[in-house]
Amino acid sequence: MGKPMPRIEIYTKFTCGFCFRAKSLLNDKNVTFEEYDITMGGAKREEMIQRANGGSTVPQIFINDQHIGGSDDLAALERSGKLDALLAV
Repeated sequence: MGKPMPRIEIYTKFTCGFCFRAKSLLNDKNVTFEEYDITMGGAKREEMIQRANGGSTVPQIFINDQHIGGSDDLAALERSGKLDALLAV
């Protein structure tokens, strides 16, 4: 039995370069994530804005229900060495 994985959720849009960059970093970490495509809006977009305290840009990233922010925030966590700790449940 493997170690438990963190629950990672990322809200994205189809043509979003920042979303691609964030997903690439998560893939490099060999973690799985749930992706919610909000290109067409809808209920998931409303959910994201509520969870992100009004944030309406993508991506919006959550690790174990903790709001991380966007692609730059995720990259900053990686640079500071704090991302691995968040990913180690």
